[in-house]
Amino acid sequence: MKDAFQQFFARYFDFKGRSNRGEFWWFMLDSIIIGIVLGIVDAALFGEVGQEFGVLGNIWSLAVFIPTIALTARRLHDIDKSGWWQLLLLLPVIGWIILIVWWCRVPDGPNRFG
Repeated sequence: MKDAFQQFFARYFDFKGRSNRGEFWWFMLDSIIIGIVLGIVDAALFGEVGQEFGVLGNIWSLAVFIPTIALTARRLHDIDKSGWWQLLLLLPVIGWIILIVWWCRVPDGPNRFG
């Protein structure tokens, strides 16, 4: 878990190459846990219960926005898909389901992305 998080920040703006399932899913889990903790801290410090994101949550979201797009592109590269396929996230439900299935796929081996 710690390794995936460190690798994520080491490849912060790297849109090339591949990221395996472990790197992708461990970072997603870490990010959700950090978001929950920051939400609790926001509520305790600023009393912002019921809002989507508090101050700390917004800072976290901004800090990982572009790197998460890069990680998602690398994960799609791992299964021989273009990073542009993450635009499916703009299609509610159907696009999300397709991407989740793809993110769970095991790569077939070497491909055009490495």
